[in-house]
Amino acid sequence: MKTSEARFDTRLSKKQKEFFERAAVLGGYRTLTEFVIYSVQDKAKQIIDEHERIVSSDKDKEVFFDALLGESEPNEALMSAAKKYKEELSNK
Repeated sequence: MKTSEARFDTRLSKKQKEFFERAAVLGGYRTLTEFVIYSVQDKAKQIIDEHERIVSSDKDKEVFFDALLGESEPNEALMSAAKKYKEELSNK
């Protein structure tokens, strides 16, 4: 065994093995191992992607509401833009 490889063993019922082997054949996989590795990898990717979307979404919400509800004072650029906007409105 190569040092970059690891082994994963599991026990399952004969019925489960037959079921998985049938799915592997129907899915066009060469072996049950190939089917299991592909299926587990695909499911793991889905779970990780969903988790990362949730974390990103929660982080985005936190940043948004902190900016909205934060008690920081407006900076010079914002005050200048507001002044310019008010002047534009009064000139119409």
